[in-house]
Amino acid sequence: MATPTAEEITEETKQRRELILRNLQESLGVDKLTLQLGTPGKVPHVYWGTATTGKPHVGYLVPMRKIADFLQAGLKVTILFADLHAYLDNMKSTWDVLKSRVVYYQKVIIALLESLDVPIGQLHFKKGTEYQLERDYTDHVLQLTAQVSLRDALKAGAEVVKQVESPLLSGLLYPLLQALDEQYLKVDGQFGGVDQRKIFILAEEQLPKLKLGKRWHLMNPMVPGLTGTKMSSSEEDSKIDVLDESDRIRSKIMGAACSRDQPDNGVLAFYNYVLFPIVSPNAIEISNQQFFDFNALKQAYLDGKLDESALKTFLSDFLVNLLDKVRAKCDTDEVKEAKEKGYSKVVEAESTPIPEEPIPVLSAEQKAWKERIQNGGELFSEDELVRVLSSVSPSNPLHVMFVAHGKGKFHLGFVSPLLRIKALVDAGVPVKATILVSDLEAYLDNQKVSWGAIEARGIYYRETFLSLIKNLKLEDVVEVKVAAEHEKYFNKDYVLDFYKMASAVTRDETTICEGTALSGNLVPLIYSLNAHIYRPDLLIIGNDSTVFADLSARLLKCFGYSAIAHLAIPTVPGCNGQKMSCSVPDFLLDPLDTPKQTKTKIARSFCEPQNLEGNVAMQLADQIVFPLLNGSSLSIPRSSDNGGDVAVSSYKELEHEFITGSNPEFPLHPGDLKNAVVGVINGLFDGVRADFSGKEREKLVKDAFTVSKGKKK
Repeated sequence: MATPTAEEITEETKQRRELILRNLQESLGVDKLTLQLGTPGKVPHVYWGTATTGKPHVGYLVPMRKIADFLQAGLKVTILFADLHAYLDNMKSTWDVLKSRVVYYQKVIIALLESLDVPIGQLHFKKGTEYQLERDYTDHVLQLTAQVSLRDALKAGAEVVKQVESPLLSGLLYPLLQALDEQYLKVDGQFGGVDQRKIFILAEEQLPKLKLGKRWHLMNPMVPGLTGTKMSSSEEDSKIDVLDESDRIRSKIMGAACSRDQPDNGVLAFYNYVLFPIVSPNAIEISNQQFFDFNALKQAYLDGKLDESALKTFLSDFLVNLLDKVRAKCDTDEVKEAKEKGYSKVVEAESTPIPEEPIPVLSAEQKAWKERIQNGGELFSEDELVRVLSSVSPSNPLHVMFVAHGKGKFHLGFVSPLLRIKALVDAGVPVKATILVSDLEAYLDNQKVSWGAIEARGIYYRETFLSLIKNLKLEDVVEVKVAAEHEKYFNKDYVLDFYKMASAVTRDETTICEGTALSGNLVPLIYSLNAHIYRPDLLIIGNDSTVFADLSARLLKCFGYSAIAHLAIPTVPGCNGQKMSCSVPDFLLDPLDTPKQTKTKIARSFCEPQNLEGNVAMQLADQIVFPLLNGSSLSIPRSSDNGGDVAVSSYKELEHEFITGSNPEFPLHPGDLKNAVVGVINGLFDGVRADFSGKEREKLVKDAFTVSKGKKK
């Protein structure tokens, strides 16, 4: 629809627009606002948000005066009480306290507007927690984090979030939540201080990428407090509470900074943004002088024609008169109770750490199980493992879990934790195991799965694991679960814990993934939350992921949950000698590769004669081949010219054959070694290939790698 020309805009629309825009410092999207004002039957909807932390002060008169303009211009106005933000601010306020504060804020704001003789029929109130903990909203938050860089998130909140060297993760999320509120409040525009400008720009740039539309934005100037700085609920000397007594109001104003050398002070600002808009078109009379606009009053004051005391006295009288009306309207039991419950000073008891349970003494058998678990790996939160092992028995097995994130094609590296579990079972350790497929992290890590394919990727990983479990004969021990299928996954408690964790760690502490997107910093939070809702006794991780063990222990303990023991095991090498990774498909061993492709990849790997350093084939033999053989010998066919066939029953024997040889004239040749390794690995893969033959399974794999950006099913 075309924007109306100047000739097409009615006088009524012009007047409404002028009222909406007056005294604003900046407006974005005025053409869209004008079009909406001129559309018959359309009631433009704007929102303003505030965190329910300190008590409302007279600085609120500035946005209230503009909200009064919006209401008088026929706009629908929603005031959002950001109670989630207030809760996360220091996590010392209870929800009951915040509920009382919301009541207090609402009653005070209504009283303010009514005292300004503003019609409030189109005024509405909303709490952030009414929708900000819902799954759809959270999904959009996650999608925003994937398309917004850490730098841009930090930049967006630069004026409203405390700037430190390494900001809290929550401070980077807040601007995204504020932008997304526009969609979930179903508004046409947002109003705020000019300090919100970068957040508004973020909303205009990012929401359309999610097909969530672009709104107009209206910005008030920032009015200094009585000390000359931004008025703040947390700075006692800077503010006058709306319900302060008259004497306190007068005392604060008479002591306020009002130097002619600094004309941008709080006293003059109140005249500009509160008094004149209220009395207009009438004049303000001070010391027998009439002023019809702020510029005339300011000039008279700067020229010495207006006394500072007279200026402050008039402002005091005006505010006392106005706030007397507000105080009278708030003189109810409901408001008094809300104020008492929301702001009573509570003497906090010194925080006493919850004593940890004593570390039990393990039986000889349990000690042997612990040694078997730790063999070849590194334990984290070892005391937690001892605690759970003390109650492990054949009737109460140890619950072991491995989390797979599915960032690309399934590969041999995912077999390693299964083999570790199999070794524990074979050694007589009572074990039950869960493979947890959690592919959201693959999306958060540089969108290594498209949003629309997250579910399909999870199915592909689940079915591949099930095939391997069957071929390894572990069906009675290992189950496969998809994280998204848990009843607590992203329910309100999960989401609240997510934001609480984001308020407890910094950007630097959570920078684990490569790339610039903010979403990568969320990966350790999702990992920790999933670990908490599944609560295994032991988590298996690669030895390149130990940061997850440390960070999850800290996050869980921070919120009263016990840490979970982790076992870090060696990662399986790719055919390039580096860790086998979904991100390097040319060098990973995919169970669905053809036997020839598997052989070709291993054949390309480094394997210098009689050299173990960086020898991929030898590492694969140690970590995969011999655990698969489970005590059986590895037969290595060789020509008679190369010394004839050999058989080895352990990695140590293989190492001897490769370096020295049982016949020193014929140490094991790299080509013969690789062929033997290929044979065992292809033997495992053949079972998976058979399970994935057929068009239905081919489609399953194809769907897992679609590039669709649509909403998850």
